[in-house]
Amino acid sequence: MDLRGYYRKMREVEASFEDEFVVLKSLATEAGGVKGRLTEAVRGVAARMIVDGFAEVATAVETKRFRNEAEKARKAELEKRQASQVQFTLVSERDLKAMAGRSGKE
Repeated sequence: MDLRGYYRKMREVEASFEDEFVVLKSLATEAGGVKGRLTEAVRGVAARMIVDGFAEVATAVETKRFRNEAEKARKAELEKRQASQVQFTLVSERDLKAMAGRSGKE
């Protein structure tokens, strides 16, 4: 294997990316890779996956759809975490007596 050519190709592919994170579409491989799955990777990893023949760059439409779905999933998870948090308030004994006194007057 020509290592110089391999790494030159990786540098060329990596330089062609505009963003720091690249959305990739997987290719079918002999090792069991499933065709068409979308994922996001940093430039270096994306370049390696493309040069090794495991993935290709997703189209602009696929990239937009993937990022929109990821944002929806992130928001849903955030809402789920916020809903599961227990909120409580510490009340001093003096404040508790003051509240009890007010509720008795009404």
